[in-house]
Amino acid sequence: MILPKNNRLTPGQLNEITAIVTEFNCKIQPIVGAVRTIYAIVGDERDELMINRIEGLEYVDRIDRIQSPFKLMDRRSDLAHHRWQIGNVTLGEELLVIAGQCTIDPKNPQYFLETALAVKEAGANLIRGGVWKPRTNPYSFQGDAGSLEILMDASRRTGLPVVTEVMESEHINLALDAGVQVLQIGARNALNYSLLRQVGRAIAGRTTAVLLKRSIHNGTLNEFISAAEYIAAFGNPNVILCPRGTQPTLDGYRNHPDESMTPLLKEKTWAPVVVDPSHSVGKAVYVPAAALAAVAYGADGLCIEAHVSPSHGIGDDPKQAVTPTVLTEMIVRARALHKIVRPQPVSTRS
Repeated sequence: MILPKNNRLTPGQLNEITAIVTEFNCKIQPIVGAVRTIYAIVGDERDELMINRIEGLEYVDRIDRIQSPFKLMDRRSDLAHHRWQIGNVTLGEELLVIAGQCTIDPKNPQYFLETALAVKEAGANLIRGGVWKPRTNPYSFQGDAGSLEILMDASRRTGLPVVTEVMESEHINLALDAGVQVLQIGARNALNYSLLRQVGRAIAGRTTAVLLKRSIHNGTLNEFISAAEYIAAFGNPNVILCPRGTQPTLDGYRNHPDESMTPLLKEKTWAPVVVDPSHSVGKAVYVPAAALAAVAYGADGLCIEAHVSPSHGIGDDPKQAVTPTVLTEMIVRARALHKIVRPQPVSTRS
């Protein structure tokens, strides 16, 4: 990873470095941060001749060589200082709350619009809404592209960014063209490396973020972070890791809650962790406790299913969506807890 002396390389400097690494069958991928751009060497960077030639350039500060399966997402990389905003929240500094319906019902759009207004009133920062839905049963409702306009209408009415899941190239393009600010990669596609590459290419150079859920198939921590690396390697490091419960299930819950992995992730990566307690436990009555547990373990945010009338929802909403009243109380308590557990800066005063 090349760190220039100035905030970024000039076009001529970038061309010179690119020519050098090309000789060694590598390439350069700029990673644009809010203040500084760093330059990842993609390929085998162990050749000392290549490293020496680059380090000898007067405009290069240093090269960081991180021996890790995920060089960009590793907490020792220069991206450890990367911060970005979603709406009015700076990831890692304030508790991000994502809330909304599992699935948008195109036949009853008023429920989603009412839910969007209600979750904003409850204190959420981002609206979730499923346009396309992966289903185990091929005859279950798979979503409807027409719901994308309902989602964006909710964004316009509330002023809040939105997140929706994408599962193929067509979904990615439609969502980005519509103005979706956060793309979700669901648990079933978390290790779909072809899709991860497509998303990475599509958001390169954009301010778009990705909410990456942990694989439903017991993905290890390294596999989880490496999946994020696939996205970041194309130039956009705005990736959020989202534990959402794993298998085998714990009796009484939909999955086995995995919020306790948050501190383990933070030992390996700088990426913000936003936990999904709704899919972890699968029943609305358990969601508030699971949400507070996630914050207690150090989560940077929560992704919660909510509905103004859960019994009228489709998808998972009837079972696991909380009402706006419950959501409001949950957010108040979660933010109060976050202030207690969030690491405080060390004072320099004597």
